[in-house]
Amino acid sequence: MTGRLTLMALVALGVAVLVGLGVWQVQRLAWKTDLIAQVTARLVADPVAAPAPAEAAGVPPYTRVSLRGTYDFAAEVLVQAVTERGAGFWVLTPLKTEAGWTVLINRGFVPRDRRDPSQRQNPAGLQEVTGLLRATEPGGAFLHSNDPGAGRWYSRDVAAIAKAQSLGPVAPYFLDAAAGPDATALPVGGLTVVRFRNAHLAYALTWFGLALLLAVSGGYALSRRASPRL
Repeated sequence: MTGRLTLMALVALGVAVLVGLGVWQVQRLAWKTDLIAQVTARLVADPVAAPAPAEAAGVPPYTRVSLRGTYDFAAEVLVQAVTERGAGFWVLTPLKTEAGWTVLINRGFVPRDRRDPSQRQNPAGLQEVTGLLRATEPGGAFLHSNDPGAGRWYSRDVAAIAKAQSLGPVAPYFLDAAAGPDATALPVGGLTVVRFRNAHLAYALTWFGLALLLAVSGGYALSRRASPRL
């Protein structure tokens, strides 16, 4: 009798844990769906003014923003990238705003054999830039750490780039510039990939399925224990 009660308790506990995990994944599904909807709305909304460094925390990533300033091509850096166009580099150029602070602009992609500055557009004078606000990417990439001393960049680490290039007051984000009117001109902007993995429904069904399987198999085992032995 004690063994049967122990088995019942273990089965009940296991089913409760599995159902709880399934419910948690359903909650995660609702959160992820809402997040995707919010980001999708920001991607097509009218641009707002790019926030100053002190105000950046109040503006979420992937918000469309615009600002005016002058490019500092002497402090430009190349960050290794792999895109739908192949391997190459992101061109990150500091833009000094009219207010005096600087923001790093990811002007777009250039292939490896077109990395020379003379092969891309370098607009002079006051520029108006529209793009997506992106969170900084500190440290580097998988298996590769940024090496500021050697000028090797594997991620768009705003603070490290600003320090290496002596940029002064810099916004704690970077901007992915929108595509320009000439799709063939370098660098190629507008290549931001916005993709969110959303497998929470599959996870929820898996946990609920395991809970059902455990309940059925536990019930069968208990019924076998209750039947008289031959």
